[in-house]
Amino acid sequence: MSQSSFSATPLVSIVALCHNHAPFLRQALDSILAQTYPHLEVWLVDDASTDGSLAILQEYAATQRNWRTLFLPENVGNCRAFNAAFRLCRGEFIIDFATDDVLLPERVSQQVAAFLAADERVGVVYSNCELIGEDGHSLGLHHRSNVTGGLQPAPASGWVFAEVLRRYFISTPTMMMRRTCLAELGGYDEQLTYEDFDFWVRASRSWQFEYLNKVTTQKRKHPRSMSARAYRRHDPYLDSTIRVCRKALALCQTPAERQALAVRLRWELRQALRHRHFRQGRELFRLLQANGETSFTDHLMGLLSRLIVS
Repeated sequence: MSQSSFSATPLVSIVALCHNHAPFLRQALDSILAQTYPHLEVWLVDDASTDGSLAILQEYAATQRNWRTLFLPENVGNCRAFNAAFRLCRGEFIIDFATDDVLLPERVSQQVAAFLAADERVGVVYSNCELIGEDGHSLGLHHRSNVTGGLQPAPASGWVFAEVLRRYFISTPTMMMRRTCLAELGGYDEQLTYEDFDFWVRASRSWQFEYLNKVTTQKRKHPRSMSARAYRRHDPYLDSTIRVCRKALALCQTPAERQALAVRLRWELRQALRHRHFRQGRELFRLLQANGETSFTDHLMGLLSRLIVS
């Protein structure tokens, strides 16, 4: 690919999303300041925090003339908060940065270099990350070396639509997204509780993904994180997943892609039954039937989901 379509140092927009991240916020913002990449635009977005985060964001914004602020008066959720900033930012590349995580200093430089060397249909560059606890101690890597010398979960590059249907392998906080990819999708789906699975499915239908084998980010695991709340009794996470699976079914074009979606639907159906989400279990079984052939085990799980009305 010719690099003539890019400036020498393309603008990168970091959308820093905060909702009650006060204990972690200074470390997150300092990690933006520590970036070696010279051409950054930063949007500090507060989604109606109640823990003192707003004062910290105001303090940092006052000292950085190229940092912009978007302080939302009521909590609207990740997807709507991100979209509000995405519509205002100007970068050729975008990072959706949760302010309980940490960017390593070379993060932006490394990913921009990967984009500049990549095909113009690469819409996402993602990488490895270090998982850290609430107190910052290391919990290991997201992509770990296995006994055969490979990585687990195995990263995938290129046209990855079937892979993102079949399994989780992308560490969401490590993604850098091409602006034109996000714009083509209309940003995140604001009817969803979370963004990543939906973005992967819709983006990978028309855009390639590329794995950068470097640790670029520290992802914090703590009880208040969105991923920690998945599948709880009254959390809408599973309903969002079902909505994405419906989209995926409409996007599947080959038997192999439908088989990959079946793997996902069976996994989600097991999770629904395990956590006693029987209504969602019934919806997932209907999606399995619409997707194609169903096994004897599928029918047993479908029967179980119908035994209890919820």
